[in-house]
Amino acid sequence: MGEVPVKVAVRVRPLVGQEKVHNVPQCVRFIPDKSQLILGKDRGFTFDYVFPPKTTQADVYDKCVEPLVKSCLEGYNATVFAYGQTSSGKTYTIGGTDSAGLLEDEYGVILRAVKQLFLIMEENKHKSEFVVTVSYIEIYMEELRDLLDAETSSKDIHVREDDKGNTVIVGATEQPVNTADEVMSCLDSGSAGRHVGTTNMNEYSSRSHTIFTLYIEQKPFIEEEQDDSEKKAIITSETDFTDYKYAKFHFVDLAGSERAHRTGNVGERFKESVYINSGLLALGNVISALADSKKKVIHVPYRDSKVTRLLKDSLGGNSRTLMITCLSPCAADFAENLNSLKYATRARNIRNKPVVNRDPQNTKLAEMQNEIQALREELQRRRGSSVGSGGTVEDAERIKSLEDELESRGACDTYKQLLSDALNQLKALHKAGMMSNNQSNQFDRLVKAVEQVRSRPIWTPNTTRQQQAELVEQLKKELNKYKEDLSSDEEIFAEKSKEIESLKGHVRELEEERATLNNQLQETLTRLKKTRRSTVPTTAAA
Repeated sequence: MGEVPVKVAVRVRPLVGQEKVHNVPQCVRFIPDKSQLILGKDRGFTFDYVFPPKTTQADVYDKCVEPLVKSCLEGYNATVFAYGQTSSGKTYTIGGTDSAGLLEDEYGVILRAVKQLFLIMEENKHKSEFVVTVSYIEIYMEELRDLLDAETSSKDIHVREDDKGNTVIVGATEQPVNTADEVMSCLDSGSAGRHVGTTNMNEYSSRSHTIFTLYIEQKPFIEEEQDDSEKKAIITSETDFTDYKYAKFHFVDLAGSERAHRTGNVGERFKESVYINSGLLALGNVISALADSKKKVIHVPYRDSKVTRLLKDSLGGNSRTLMITCLSPCAADFAENLNSLKYATRARNIRNKPVVNRDPQNTKLAEMQNEIQALREELQRRRGSSVGSGGTVEDAERIKSLEDELESRGACDTYKQLLSDALNQLKALHKAGMMSNNQSNQFDRLVKAVEQVRSRPIWTPNTTRQQQAELVEQLKKELNKYKEDLSSDEEIFAEKSKEIESLKGHVRELEEERATLNNQLQETLTRLKKTRRSTVPTTAAA
């Protein structure tokens, strides 16, 4: 997949509470059957999706979020984030509130996406094994908080980049989940610890940004063979290692931009507003830099805030991203709406480069698998043309050795995967306080041992990456040599065939000549016999 633009949806909430009672003036109009709206008298805007106030939660999900869910299961990262002023409907749209108290029609993006994800995984459970974990991070006054584990200190959570430049969060809880209900339980318990407060504009105003993330791994089923009472995982030539895929799905609920004179914030609330607005300003600067069509801005200020660092993959990175801009219909919110629509317009110019996330180690295994298969086929061809050759036996032994090595490496990787799954289960028990002191100590030692194992490549311990590359190159050279030898043998065979045909022609000529001479000899003998018969009587008479 090449570059794709960030998709932008605009959703306008209906009038609520006192707005309805007083029938306040509205500032947003819609053009029927078009993804366009008009702000104020004549400011027109066009987006990928435009949702009027009467749009249902299901319509929003079906039209712009469902495609992201399906692509996530294909191995693409995905992000949905809600942007807009305070009290514009962001949290309601994303669905970060108590799911147990919601009617089905009120389900937000997260709950609908989770239900569909697990439904699709259930339909495909016979093809692949799915491993799902969740994390829930809050950015409060520029500090990261783990909403799934309140005891985790902010100092222990860090934002890093892996060797491919992808953003990762170190130190945060990644909770294994097996059902949609378990996911929603994590969401509800985490949301209960989120910072909220009352302002003049919103009774339950979010005082922080949150990122709820689903991590999804897909692993192909590996054949098992029964050995007495013990099952052993085996790698076969049919095992497709490229089927190991993983992806993450971010659901981002941004705190709304606020103006102190309207919210009436003082003291701690005012301090929170400063941090919220500074983070949103940094996000706006990143959007502006990425949307610069003339590329005047070389530096993109991701590091200016925590939220922009965490959304680096989503904006200008390898994710498929949807921005839902939420608006208030009230004329009093015209200025904030205009600001939100300007940022939404710029975001449409951002282009991401989504890629399928595959385990590089398993991709290397797949390459080696293909190489071995090519060598096996070449060996069969050589056996057909060089029966009895001593070199063929050596080649067969070489191929068999490589096949055994590949199976060993694949089995090693399988055991690592199984160990990782078991470790995740033990982590859950450890966090729940269900281990004794002795078990906790053993668990700590196991974690250290697993980290050492993970740091090793899937190859044999004494094999470096350089040696791996050299081995692959050596295999390619041997394959080319086999092809050259085979080609040379074919040329010799063709030449000998021509010689044989020539000799056969010469033999036919000699046979014809022999037959001619034989006929001549028979004729000569016949004449001699006649001559003798005529000579004998004459002699007797004399």
